[in-house]
Amino acid sequence: MDLVGACRAFVSVSEYGGFTVGAAAARMSQSVASRRVAALEERFGRPLFERTSRRAVLTPFGRDMLPVARQLVQAADVLLHEAEAAKRKPWRLAVPGVCPTAGLARLVAEARGQGFTLDLRVAAPAQRRELLHAQQVWAALLAVPPDEARWSVPLGLAGVRDPGVRRLYLETLRVGRATPGPARRIWIQPEDDVPHIRDPLTRLRDAVGLRPAQLVVATDLTSAAAEVLCTRDLLLCTPAQAEELALTWRPVGELALSRGFALAAAGDGNPQHIEARLGHAIARCLGADTTGEEAT
Repeated sequence: MDLVGACRAFVSVSEYGGFTVGAAAARMSQSVASRRVAALEERFGRPLFERTSRRAVLTPFGRDMLPVARQLVQAADVLLHEAEAAKRKPWRLAVPGVCPTAGLARLVAEARGQGFTLDLRVAAPAQRRELLHAQQVWAALLAVPPDEARWSVPLGLAGVRDPGVRRLYLETLRVGRATPGPARRIWIQPEDDVPHIRDPLTRLRDAVGLRPAQLVVATDLTSAAAEVLCTRDLLLCTPAQAEELALTWRPVGELALSRGFALAAAGDGNPQHIEARLGHAIARCLGADTTGEEAT
């Protein structure tokens, strides 16, 4: 038995004094209202109304039960209202600063098409973890090692000039006596200033004999790109970023690097339903390979 629906019929019929008008006020047919009230009476084991040809008059038992039934109906209405308000409440999602504006806009638009609103918070890797830990966001796209990643994006080195090779080896940046000009630097974006990217690159720098100053963590992408555009320096970036900056991109010769991302929810939340509905849009936003992904 639908207890709330039965109580709604009971309350409405009692307020309007009849099944026809009461049912209409409760937006149900007279037959449905009659069945629901009859089911409630059967459950209680006593009649709620004394029925006449024109009116439905509350019995003493019905008068005793009416206040509690009204409270139940009101509580159900409040619950339904709160549920609708919760569904309209934006879901805060922490995202990387490397996501292009167009990609973020498409992500928000696709979420709206799925019936919910995203409130995006752009932040660096460490800040995204802090926001998630403090539960200031519902979920976050975290920077993780490739073996833990749901989405991966290849990283390589990009510069103004075409190097004329298919891969760029860091050992070719080693400074010798005959090397003209200042030492060429590799700029690391804040998004890639994470152990699983920075540390292997630092070890490789030391192994091939580069100077410590040849590997630089930039304060932001704009300043790093500006240095690369006006010098012979290189930017650690994705192919999409290189294309946007009109730079020539090549993979690193000595090791494979990639950005890894995983969606994590705050508290006991489960991000799997968001991945299922927006996984393709998230991959597109991150610049990950969407081959084989199902569009949502």
